[in-house]
Amino acid sequence: MNTKLIAPSMLAADFGNLQRDTEMVNNSDADWFHIDIMDGHFVPNISYGMPVIAAIKKHATKPLDVHLMIEQPERYIEEFAKVGADIITVHYESTVHLHRTLRQIKDAGCKAGIVLNITTPINVLEDILPECYMILLMSINPGFGGQKFEEVTYQRIKKLRQMIDAQGLDTRIEIDGGVTDKNIEKLVAAGADTFVAGSHVFKSDDPTDTIAHLKTLANQ
Repeated sequence: MNTKLIAPSMLAADFGNLQRDTEMVNNSDADWFHIDIMDGHFVPNISYGMPVIAAIKKHATKPLDVHLMIEQPERYIEEFAKVGADIITVHYESTVHLHRTLRQIKDAGCKAGIVLNITTPINVLEDILPECYMILLMSINPGFGGQKFEEVTYQRIKKLRQMIDAQGLDTRIEIDGGVTDKNIEKLVAAGADTFVAGSHVFKSDDPTDTIAHLKTLANQ
């Protein structure tokens, strides 16, 4: 079973103090930086692009997990790799030639993964799973941080875990949206191993302590 990883979402960081928040993550028990890219088309929000990733990369000592919530992500894969992405995940719903896009990510030197929205059935992944380092399951509707966790996620994790195990793979299962210290143990029990936490970390009184607590709960 994969080690449990925590990936604080930089969308919830203080952009006036981005270096400070990046160094906080460096010095914490977190494993990755989660970077949300939104284009205002695929999701009804716009986040940030290459210059901000480059700024985070300049100070980051941990991998950048870049989640592309954009239409036709294949247009920008090489650029995201150049500015410092280590892992790139693309939405199943956002690209017509998914297999080609995953190969493109790997050719650019990054680990490749697929993201599924809540209403996209798990079984669409069956044939493409061997190409994936990770599957990210959205546990909210993508586009905005701070939303309430959707309970259907637990069943979706169990289905995906069965599919991964049946194929003898060690593909990671990442959960993004509404992850807190109240549900992380249940998410682990369902079969997830990688957790994005934004508001829960950055809006807490002590983000470093919150990350440590999540990490402990996930790995006990």
